[in-house]
Amino acid sequence: MDKRNTHIHDVAGIGIGPFNLGLAALAAPIENLDAVFIDENDQFDWHPGLLLEGATLQTPFMADLVTLADPTSQFSFLNYLKQTGRIYAFYIRENFFMLRREYNQYCRWVAERLDSLVFATRVVATAYDGAVGCYVLTLEDTASGARRELRARSLVLGTGPSVHVPECCRDLGGSVVHAREFAHARDTLQASDSITVVGSGQSAAEVFHELLADQERHGYRLDWFTRSPRFFSLQYDKLTLEMTSPEYVDYFHGLSEHRRHKLGEEHKALYKGIDESLINAIYDLMYERDVAGTLDVGLQANVELRDARHEPGSDAIELDFFQHEQGAAFTHRSDSVVLATGFAYRVPGYVAGIADRIRWDAQGRFDASRHYAVDHDNAEIFVQNAEIHTHGFVTPDLGMACYRNACILRALTGVEHYPIERRIAFQHFAVGEPEPTASGRRRTPA
Repeated sequence: MDKRNTHIHDVAGIGIGPFNLGLAALAAPIENLDAVFIDENDQFDWHPGLLLEGATLQTPFMADLVTLADPTSQFSFLNYLKQTGRIYAFYIRENFFMLRREYNQYCRWVAERLDSLVFATRVVATAYDGAVGCYVLTLEDTASGARRELRARSLVLGTGPSVHVPECCRDLGGSVVHAREFAHARDTLQASDSITVVGSGQSAAEVFHELLADQERHGYRLDWFTRSPRFFSLQYDKLTLEMTSPEYVDYFHGLSEHRRHKLGEEHKALYKGIDESLINAIYDLMYERDVAGTLDVGLQANVELRDARHEPGSDAIELDFFQHEQGAAFTHRSDSVVLATGFAYRVPGYVAGIADRIRWDAQGRFDASRHYAVDHDNAEIFVQNAEIHTHGFVTPDLGMACYRNACILRALTGVEHYPIERRIAFQHFAVGEPEPTASGRRRTPA
């Protein structure tokens, strides 16, 4: 292992998803901030298997990597459109929601303009050097396997959640795929006589709609099962959107762990729902097929997947479901299965060497401070999208990423480089919150 590099960076970000990429973009103009970001992938690529035709983000284009912290940034989505010659086309389109494929292209454009990013490099271990007061990362080149060390005084953990596959489906082979790989597996899936989608939320609906649109051409049976009580739409009214605010995070973070857990379950409809327009498109297409007498689909909510296995003597899959309200079990057969079962955060193994420097809650999760630090001094180790249990459903929201990154940069530098809003909502969430000033300037940064 090459240990010759003793340079100490101010901060090292581990993982380059949208959140740490946004942090890198906001950190770039800050003088005397030496930041580096590491990712094991060869380049930025945001869920390529879900870059489906027509799929959009569920947040408006202003929730890009930088705009809500710095509207003048050279790394804004609007500047990307201008520099690539598409700003008038986007204007004429009159749609606030950028295509998911377009968002991925925008993020790549930003990544290409930052010299603080290191790809094709895996963090395999961490340690703390108390003699000089810095963290030591053991890095491995994903191509050559060569190892070296990198040192930084602070860390931002941004490796994010990983694919969640139900345990009963983990050894069933290529006929069962996660939605994240859908675009790559679509041709194989559509050669099946029957396809079943399991899961809820936007990804499940996008996969189902895509398969429904092509169903007549390929002639497969199509089913969709979810354990959610219903196929529910994303709650998107304006007063509900005010819950994606600094003051709601204040309120949620101040609740007991038990109360936060209960609210987290209740809030799933706020961020795991389906766009109403997509639900309507699915319904309308099924109606047209029904009129034509060609509809061959099945949908059922409120059923939990309990077990799965290969059908004896066949490559088909048998899925055991349970309907809780009726207390009834049934088995469904399908040649192929798409698991739209989402993502789950797991504490990355590389933090084992610095676990004693991190605060943990009773469930073994990061005990994140209000401003996203998890070390005992609230000054050295920060998390991105790993604090849903402490900060609520806004954690994975792209619209709050700039706020979180502005807070992290303030903690890292001691300077508020980007004005941090303290209050943006018209409503109160906690008893005893101060009233807005007489001038009504609710949106004045703290």
